[in-house]
Amino acid sequence: MEDQEQGPANDLERRINEAFEIFDHAQNKNIDVREVGAVIRSLGCCPTEAQLQEVLMEVEDPDTGSVSLDKFLPYMVNVITEYQMQPASAEALLKAFQVMDPERKGFVAKDVLVRNMLELGEPFTQDELEEMLTVAVDPETGTVPYEYYINQIMVD
Repeated sequence: MEDQEQGPANDLERRINEAFEIFDHAQNKNIDVREVGAVIRSLGCCPTEAQLQEVLMEVEDPDTGSVSLDKFLPYMVNVITEYQMQPASAEALLKAFQVMDPERKGFVAKDVLVRNMLELGEPFTQDELEEMLTVAVDPETGTVPYEYYINQIMVD
C-alpha cells in the first residue's frame, strides 16, 4: 500500500496517471466509462471502436459504470509497451490518400474525402470530421493537398 501512496514508479505510469486524473472529476481514482476513449487518445493512442470496447470489457466495473485507476493503469502500460493502438504511419496515410486520388493530382476533393471518412473503415463522428477538415482543406481551392496535410499532422 505504501508504494501506491508514493506515486507511479516510472514515466509511463506517471503519464497514464496524469491523463486519468484530468478526467477524474470526483478525484476518487475513478472515471466514467464514457471518458475512457478520451483518456486513451490523450496518451497518443488511436483505438478503433472495437479496441475501445475490448478495453472497457477488461477495465469497467459493470456495477458502477466506472473505471478505476487500479485496473486502467496496468492495462494501459501493457497496451503502450506492446505498441498497440498506434497511429497510422505517414506512409500508410499517403497510400490511403492516393487510393482516393487515382490520377495522382496530389489533392483530393473535399466531398470525396468526406464521403470516404463517413462511409469506409472506422467512421468518423461529425465533430471529428469537422476538426480534420479545418486543418486539411485548403481554403482557396476547397481541396485537400494530402502530402502537405500529412506533413502538418505528423509534426508531433
